[in-house]
Amino acid sequence: MGSNKYDLIVVGGGILGTFHAYHALLKGLRVLQLEKDNYPVSSTVRNFGQVVPSGMAGRWFDYGVRGLEIYKSIQNEMDISVRNNGSMYIASDPDEVQLLHELSAHYQLVDYDHELWSKEQVLQAYPMMHASYVKEAIIFKQEVSVEPDLMIHRLHHYMQSKFDQYTLKYNKTVIACEDKADTVNVTSSDHEVFYTDKVIICNGYEFKILYRSLFENSGLKISKLQMMRTKPLKSMHLPGNILTGLTIRRYESFEAYCPSFHQVVVPEHYHKLRKQGIHILFKQAMDGSIIIGDSHEYASGSQLDELGFSIHATINDLMLNEANRILPVDHTMIASSWAGFYAQHENEILELDISDRIHVRTGIGGKGMTASAGYAEASIAKIFG
Repeated sequence: MGSNKYDLIVVGGGILGTFHAYHALLKGLRVLQLEKDNYPVSSTVRNFGQVVPSGMAGRWFDYGVRGLEIYKSIQNEMDISVRNNGSMYIASDPDEVQLLHELSAHYQLVDYDHELWSKEQVLQAYPMMHASYVKEAIIFKQEVSVEPDLMIHRLHHYMQSKFDQYTLKYNKTVIACEDKADTVNVTSSDHEVFYTDKVIICNGYEFKILYRSLFENSGLKISKLQMMRTKPLKSMHLPGNILTGLTIRRYESFEAYCPSFHQVVVPEHYHKLRKQGIHILFKQAMDGSIIIGDSHEYASGSQLDELGFSIHATINDLMLNEANRILPVDHTMIASSWAGFYAQHENEILELDISDRIHVRTGIGGKGMTASAGYAEASIAKIFG
């Protein structure tokens, strides 16, 4: 076995797999991480990069809060693109205002710092927003954002520089994991074999290579999201994670902690948007461009191909029209549009133990950027406990 023997092999180079590797390294384990692509290109980089525990409920809120600490700790050692600009949820009508106040009451009980801002405070901080949209907002100044196209690459670089016990290999597609009782043999598509005490498979939405039959009826779904990015807009200063009325009507924390959530009426102009799973988010990148989105289409976990990779112009039009109710943006400002995909599970995440040595952890859904760091810490403690 020689140099190909490890304490842990992590299959998958995205955020969930990477933080499993990170927490294993902190325990002093020798870790190999294998990524099938040239570098991570999937869910971890095709998102907004918003780290918003305020939108989570139950244990995922706790994981998100812990994740804030972990992100900030790493950022203190190396710039992995973490920016502490906070999060803002903007209410556009009286029902959404009511939900903000109910969420505020909950966060007062659990002592999670926040502020309620008046319309005047919001417009003073963000004068480019349309006054006709803004009613009130709730602010979480401790929350952070990352640059999704940079963060995972910088995190890998940080781990390589910090931990001698860490090996990362791109372009390594794992085609077999065989539990041999005293070790697990992990075989790549180029017939290289690695040996390990434990394997954690964080395969995102790739269900066709390893254990396909186990994923067929696992409760996994794939969500396809459409997003747009503007040209750099240096004249528009939009720091932080900006979440809006449709988000208030969608996110878990509002549903879990707001007594009025299921009683609020859906305005007529929201019906088409909700049918496409649209809720409007904004995140300004370091170059001044603004990410706008997103929408949600679904397929079962084994039927990713049914979603296709095309961008639907009608969905982009719906998103941009709603975005323009909030900010002065239009088609002339859009530089690019793309589809992102992520796996989600009916039980919030798929935790599947193939054997005592082989563990699947996938399907974290849209919670990945916020909750992976904290969740992986608990997951490693459980698997190696």
